[in-house]
Parts: sequence; structure tokens; C-alpha cells
Amino acid sequence: MNMLNEFKQFLLRGNVVDLAVGVVVGAAFGAVVTALVKDILTPLIAAVAKVPDFSGLVFTLNGSRFMYGDFINAFISFLLVASAIFFFVIKPMNVIIARSRKEPPADPTTKKCPECMSEVPLAAKRCSFCTQPIV
Repeated sequence: MNMLNEFKQFLLRGNVVDLAVGVVVGAAFGAVVTALVKDILTPLIAAVAKVPDFSGLVFTLNGSRFMYGDFINAFISFLLVASAIFFFVIKPMNVIIARSRKEPPADPTTKKCPECMSEVPLAAKRCSFCTQPIV
């Protein structure tokens, strides 16, 4: 019974659930991007390049078939996934992190004169405006 409770605790730990959700969403996103490449971009590029489908592009060398059209489809898919991750995940996270980091205030180089409230250098012993001694 103890091992079953430990297993339940392991499964309900935040990291495992987050990872599982990430894998499922990533797989679904990969399917969407693959469909986008296969059904929209490949025909669009094929219309311009006058090639009906990249997956049909092959050449044979000594009886071996090299399907470079499938490679072109996979490469386009990779570029789309990488750009989507960069522009929709990495860039926004960098902006959020940059906003959350607050620069510590710079060390002051001046202080206010208690008598006339003028800005005087930190090392000043007397105010240059009202000539009062500064402690």
C-alpha cells in the first residue's frame, strides 16, 4: 500500500503533469504543422515551382530510392515549428523575464543640501549655492 501511495504522489507531482501536458500539446501542434505543410504550403510552393507535390520528388541511384521530396517537406515543417516556438514561446518569455528583472538603482552621485535643497556632489562639505556646511 505504501508503494501505491508513493506512485500516486509521484504522478501528481507538478513536473510530471506539466511534462505530460507539454508532450500531448507538442504532438498535437506537430500534427497541425505537418498538415499545414502538407496541405497548404507544399501545394502553394508547388504552384509557384510547378512541381505538384514534393513528396513525389525522388531519384534512383544503383537501385536505391532517395526521396528528397519528403526531406524538403520535413525541413519546411521543422522551420515552421522552430519559428513558431521562437516567436510564440521564446520571445514572449524573454520579454516577461526582462520586465520582471528590475535594475537596482544606480549609486547616487549627489545629495541634497538640507538648507536650500540644491543638488551637490556627495563629497561636498559645503553647499555651493547657499554655502551652508553639509554633514
